Amino acid sequence: MKKLIIRSFHYDVLKNFMISLLTLGIIVWVIQAINYLDFISEDGHGFSVYLNYTILNFPKIINRLIPFVFFISLFFTILIYENKNELYIFWANGISKNYFLRQLLNLAIFLVVVQLLISSLIVPNSLFKSRSFLKDSNIDFFSSLIKPGKFLNFANGLTIFINDEVKKGIYKDIFFDDTRNASRMIYAKKGYFSNLDKNKNFTLIDGRVINNENSKIRVFNFDKIIIDLTEINSNTIIEPKVQEISSMILLKCAFDKKINREDFFCDNNLKPKINQELFKRLLKPFYIFLIPLICGILIIKSKNDTRFKFNRSLSFAFGFLTLLFSEASVRYISYSNIFLNVLSILVPVIIFVTTLIILLKKFKYV
Repeated sequence: MKKLIIRSFHYDVLKNFMISLLTLGIIVWVIQAINYLDFISEDGHGFSVYLNYTILNFPKIINRLIPFVFFISLFFTILIYENKNELYIFWANGISKNYFLRQLLNLAIFLVVVQLLISSLIVPNSLFKSRSFLKDSNIDFFSSLIKPGKFLNFANGLTIFINDEVKKGIYKDIFFDDTRNASRMIYAKKGYFSNLDKNKNFTLIDGRVINNENSKIRVFNFDKIIIDLTEINSNTIIEPKVQEISSMILLKCAFDKKINREDFFCDNNLKPKINQELFKRLLKPFYIFLIPLICGILIIKSKNDTRFKFNRSLSFAFGFLTLLFSEASVRYISYSNIFLNVLSILVPVIIFVTTLIILLKKFKYV
């Protein structure tokens, strides 16, 4: 009977947890996806690149929400059970509060393992793939980026100025400043964007090219010239960030092993960021163990006791501050300040042990 009751409680907590996690995750993802529209409107990437990039950022959102959603789900599930007098069924069937607390910790163990897998394996891999989409893509929406009267420097080594648009798709007084290979300036009286044989081209008519190569200037006029824009890359950052590097590589770098890859070079300047990232991936998930203890404050007294409201407020405030501290503690992890590193790791352990001792003593007298 005990197992059946606990299983039903776990089911309710996990059901509320999954519904809340997916709902909040989708809301945050939509808001974030709107912010990423600059990839199309400013950087000129195609819709497929934008869609793949935003989807691959979804695991990161889920990972950040897990502790908060678990706390809210467990907190309100216990409150619902208490308000409906369903917790009396637990105590009447011989389920002690110590046993109930152990079952909450078992649930926390499951979620800690899940978040460790997500934070250390799934998130870095998905973020690395999302960056790869940007790295391997070129500018697909060049024509939509053209804004007469403004300098366009969306691509590395290429600046374009278009004075006016005579009519839709036909431009007047066009200037190119191209320093990708050698210094080259182009002026054309007229131009238009074309897509010939599936290659993106900008056709310039009646103009002049000024080449500056090895301090030698060459000038020639042209009636018509086609600028191939197929391989133009945008200014979007394509080098992977620390959060996009695999956990194994970061661990090797943290232990002073030499790593020199094309997309990542391990040096002392990166050590603070690497330590912070490893703390987020491998240690921060253990804050989840604090949540069952904090929510355990709710079962010290029943709803009929005058101190129940105080315990409810204390539990919620304590949980909120603990989650806030878990986010803030990442900033104190550094390479040089050992004291802050140790303190950031020890504080949750101290909170866990202290809260557990207090709860166990309280449960002896209720």
